[in-house]
Amino acid sequence: MNPTIILLCFIAYTVLLFFVTWLTSRKATNDTYYVGNKTSPWYVVAYGMIGASLSGVTFMSVPGLVGGQQFTYMGLVFGFLFGYAVIATILLPLYYKLNLTSIYSYLQQRFGFWSYKTGAFYFILSRVIGASFRMFLVVNVLQVFVFDYWGIPFGVVVAIFISLIILYTFEGGVKTIIWTDMLQTTFMLLGVILSIYFISKELGIGLGDIFQKISDAGYTRMVETDWHHKNFFLKQFFSGAFIAIVMTGLDQEMMQKNISCKNLKEAQKNMFTFSGILVVVNLMFLTLGAVLYMYASSKGIEIPQKTDELFPVIAFNYLGPVAGLVFMVGLVSAAYPSADGALTALTTSFCVDFLGFKEKNNRTEIQKKRIRYIVHLSFAALLLIVILIFRALNNEAVVNAIYTAAGYTYGPLLGLFSFGLFTKYQVKDNYIWIVALLSPIISYVISHYSEVLLGGYKFGFEVLILNGALTFMGLFLLRKK
Repeated sequence: MNPTIILLCFIAYTVLLFFVTWLTSRKATNDTYYVGNKTSPWYVVAYGMIGASLSGVTFMSVPGLVGGQQFTYMGLVFGFLFGYAVIATILLPLYYKLNLTSIYSYLQQRFGFWSYKTGAFYFILSRVIGASFRMFLVVNVLQVFVFDYWGIPFGVVVAIFISLIILYTFEGGVKTIIWTDMLQTTFMLLGVILSIYFISKELGIGLGDIFQKISDAGYTRMVETDWHHKNFFLKQFFSGAFIAIVMTGLDQEMMQKNISCKNLKEAQKNMFTFSGILVVVNLMFLTLGAVLYMYASSKGIEIPQKTDELFPVIAFNYLGPVAGLVFMVGLVSAAYPSADGALTALTTSFCVDFLGFKEKNNRTEIQKKRIRYIVHLSFAALLLIVILIFRALNNEAVVNAIYTAAGYTYGPLLGLFSFGLFTKYQVKDNYIWIVALLSPIISYVISHYSEVLLGGYKFGFEVLILNGALTFMGLFLLRKK
């Protein structure tokens, strides 16, 4: 495809996004930024969360996984369903009961100052890493297929992308994001559906016959029965459940949208609706992956070493300009929601959890807004730096990198919240941070040597469960008599 056409398409989409931003951010206040004035329609939040949850990582990495793992990724997805049910029935009632802006302030009420700060710190660490991974994937595609054509450096492209996100989240915050997420989810799903259609047409397969054809080709196996394998079904299921709980239920970005609904009942409807749609959407992505591999096989296309690159290589180089544009719009639509939500949530957490914006102090609303702007820009700069570092270090599929990182950074949050919810013990709050620091380190050592220590057992994403359990045990040892 002509890089100029791709760039013009990207600009046109961004202009549409900014128009929606202008409509939703007028007369915005600090309360609008943090919780959307608690007037968000639940069905808009549910639909928009699809794009925010999946991101550009799912759009490229999940189809790429099919070649080596078939549909065993669905083990994680079925686990997600269980995790979202826990969020809807246990966590959301708690957040609404306490009327929280930052969900980590629960830890202060339950345990004390250091628990609160530790929880907020691990969220910021987790979200910076996760958002950087996601943005890296998308910007790297733009770099390879568009900006390399004009010789523009990767760092400049990242800066442009982040600057656009800054501009449309600066004022409206959550109120803007729930509506832009809805727009972007629509374009992302259209990108997947149309891509499947174009590839199936090239293969001479009717849409009604796709699933049968990919089943005959051996791609639809969902259950791995070998317990030693990293994709063993039960490992995937329980990992998925806990990943959903921590990366949605204990994540300020995702919960910030949920607690912007009018009341608990609407937030719960949002969560159950969202989880059901997510299963169907993930099946669509895996189906896309299967037809991509079938197309590559039929055309003699060499599979890239990094399977994340399979979709863009085929879309841009083999399917014609319309399919390439569909891919680009879908990818950008998947990328924006995870980036804008992360920047807003990071700003919210730092302002509320570390600067005390919800506490009584002498700052005026104008002063708070000015400080919020500075924090917003600072996190944008931090994301830029981390993306550049990740590009220099990355050597695996990004979806694996994200979930692996989540296992170590979200584990302490899992332990803190579960101990608070399921026990009545108070703890020696001053030492909480030590437990939260040691648990990921011990988890890494156990995971690294698990085949020797555990008779051949190989850890996958369930290292998150181990990490949370070690934090829980550490808190039990710190309990007050």
